Amino acid sequence: MEIRIHEFQISILRELLFKPQARFRDLKKVDVTNDHFTFHLNRLLKEGLVVKTDGRYSLTDEGKEFAKRMDTEALKLEHQAKLGVALHAVREKDGVTQYLIHRRLKEPFYGWYGSHSGKIRWGEVPLECAKREFFEETGLKGDFRLKGIIHYHHLHIDGRLLEDKYFWVYRVDNIKGKLKDKVPEGENIWMSEEDFRNLVRVFATFDEVVEVINSKSLVYIDRTRFIESY
Repeated sequence: MEIRIHEFQISILRELLFKPQARFRDLKKVDVTNDHFTFHLNRLLKEGLVVKTDGRYSLTDEGKEFAKRMDTEALKLEHQAKLGVALHAVREKDGVTQYLIHRRLKEPFYGWYGSHSGKIRWGEVPLECAKREFFEETGLKGDFRLKGIIHYHHLHIDGRLLEDKYFWVYRVDNIKGKLKDKVPEGENIWMSEEDFRNLVRVFATFDEVVEVINSKSLVYIDRTRFIESY
């Protein structure tokens, strides 16, 4: 979802990117009353994005991080791709290879099947994220091997871009622990190749999954998919 911020506040942040230690008159580039402009400047001060020292304004560290996401020409925040991990757990049971599949029970994509996944938190490295998400969603631990990075574009059939995501893809072997059959986000199910192939609403087909997790080297793949519902 696009971050909402008033155009006057974006204008202030832009000025401070190019003019640190600015005075009030340096920042007021819009034709509004001083009271109206002061309201928006105070909002930025309250949010900790701007600081006032000896009558001059500058960006805080948080403000610099926030402002660098701006398109300074169009005066709007850039909408950027999301970063996450995708986790494919594999085991052998009674001579059959099984894959741990997650049935999603929240929007968007309610009822779809796929790998376990999660967003990479600020300051977190992908492997730490992978281990944390896997344990939280399954109650299991294992040995993690990075197999590649996949870039997904999910588009509606009318052409609208719905999701833009990069996943660090891990294969998880030597599984240990007691599986949580169900968590608030969905259900966890061990499936054979046949069961997997019979699924309909999947984020990636069986062949797409094994192409990555059985690869002998790291892979990078761009995948675009058109869907009817989100």
